[in-house]
Amino acid sequence: MVGRKVREVPARLLRLEQRFAAWRKNRRRGERIPTSLWRAAAKLAGDYGLNPTATVLKLDYYSLKKQVDRYGIESPASLPFVQLPPVPLSSECVIELEDGSGASMRMHLKGELPDVLALGRSFWNAE
Repeated sequence: MVGRKVREVPARLLRLEQRFAAWRKNRRRGERIPTSLWRAAAKLAGDYGLNPTATVLKLDYYSLKKQVDRYGIESPASLPFVQLPPVPLSSECVIELEDGSGASMRMHLKGELPDVLALGRSFWNAE
C-alpha cells in the first residue's frame, strides 16, 4: 500500500491550531466556539482550502464551510476558471502552480506546448 505524502503544515495554521487547543482545554462543556476563532479559521480556509484547514483544526468540514460562506471568504476551490489565450507554437511562457499547502511548480515552456491541463492535474493530485 502506498502512503500519502506528509505535507508541512503552514505556520499560520499551526498557530491557530494552538489557539483552538487552548480554548478546548479551558472551555466549559457545551460552550460554542468563539466568533474570533471561527473568523480566523474561515480566513485560513480561504488561503489553504477547507479540508486541510478543517483537518488541522479538528473542525467539522461542513461547519467550517458555513463559516467561510458566512464571512464571504473565497476559498481556492471557489475562484473563477481562467482560460488562457492560444499561444503561438514559437512562443515561450512560464506557468506557476501552487497548492494550499504551499507546494509549487514552475514550468518554463518553449516551442510546442505540452498538455498543461494534464500537468496541472498530476501536480494537484500527487500523492
